[in-house]
Amino acid sequence: MRRMVFDLDVLRTFATGMELGNFAKAADRLGRSTSAVSAQLKKLEEQAGTPIFRKAGRGLALTEAGETMLAYARRLLELNDEAAVAVQSVELEGWVRLGLQEDFGENLLPDVLGRFARAHPKVRIEARVVRNAELLERVTTGKLDLALAWSDATLTAHCEKIGEVPMRWIGPAAGEPGWNAASGEPLPLASLEAPCLLRTAATNALDRANIAWRLAFVSPSLGGLWAATAAGLGVTIRTPIGLPAKVRPLKPAELGLPELPSLGLVLHRAEADPDPATARLASILLRAVGEAISDFMPQRVSENA
Repeated sequence: MRRMVFDLDVLRTFATGMELGNFAKAADRLGRSTSAVSAQLKKLEEQAGTPIFRKAGRGLALTEAGETMLAYARRLLELNDEAAVAVQSVELEGWVRLGLQEDFGENLLPDVLGRFARAHPKVRIEARVVRNAELLERVTTGKLDLALAWSDATLTAHCEKIGEVPMRWIGPAAGEPGWNAASGEPLPLASLEAPCLLRTAATNALDRANIAWRLAFVSPSLGGLWAATAAGLGVTIRTPIGLPAKVRPLKPAELGLPELPSLGLVLHRAEADPDPATARLASILLRAVGEAISDFMPQRVSENA
């Protein structure tokens, strides 16, 4: 069997296009023409020896081989970028203060810290996993260098919207939630303490749908919320990111519950021009978030390359 050596530039174009959901946007980000991007994708399929895209409505979706290729492309690019930093002897030092929502604490934070520590072992990171309001307060007062937060339309001096994440009704993984719209009973809600963006989104959606509801459980922490939802005390609302195995997203019309909007995700920076360590951590964080979002979103892109 002939040994194939994939072109990393081509893999980067492929991975960036899938992250952005549009290869025209990938061309802009990478500083290439759309015709050059189209040629790269054609080259990738030729190298792979099998189709990696298929038609999906008005756009494109990945084939099974394409899904496999995307996973390997991310790993190869991550290793390449780590190697580039290592051989250039970038000796970053100091410390970076990072804040995240609880949703990202268990699944995203270890990955980000691991990637960063391998490349920059001399940099210390202080990480705080707290609620949205505290994240914004800390980054605006200079107590955090970076903060990954849900968008509540509050703009800080140096913020960047990095994606939209769908909100979902969440119920127990085992058994049924024990409520449906036909019952006539108020929907039992499990929620974080106010103020909570997702709690507000849930109650607004229910009010618009004329569905009665009651607060059945209120928790100051996400861990308590998961425990209550898993025990069947109430239905909650979160995004698919960071869900533990003991709960599951409910299907859109499973209980007769209304559709929910998406929630913006924003990276806030304390400084417009951060120091090299902070800038590097932000880069790794953005890549990890992009991968997390694409893991539960349909792998589809616009045909416009």
